[in-house]
Amino acid sequence: MMNKPREVDLELLRQLEAEPQVNQRSLAVRLGLSLGKANYCLRALVRKGLVKIQNFRRSDRKLAYAYVLTPKGVREKARLTIAFLEAKQDEYERLQAEISRLKGEVVSMKNDEHRFG
Repeated sequence: MMNKPREVDLELLRQLEAEPQVNQRSLAVRLGLSLGKANYCLRALVRKGLVKIQNFRRSDRKLAYAYVLTPKGVREKARLTIAFLEAKQDEYERLQAEISRLKGEVVSMKNDEHRFG
């Protein structure tokens, strides 16, 4: 489940770029959002000019929608991807430091066990 709005926007843009004709229910399930939240987020992307909605007819003659990234949407997806990657790299480095610190504590505890029995 996604919590951060930027992460939700990025994943929506990724999903829409990969499958423009996806329906909102599928998007909601994929992103772990309620249908109402998915609809709200999609509308926000449209309002920001990142996505445009196109109508088309499905093979069963029903009207459906395609969500197409605008040039602004493609740029925003790239910007969000870079920011997401940088944040994950920072998180990874913090985790590595924490793991190293914890390993040191474990070694210290084992040494104390051997000394004090």
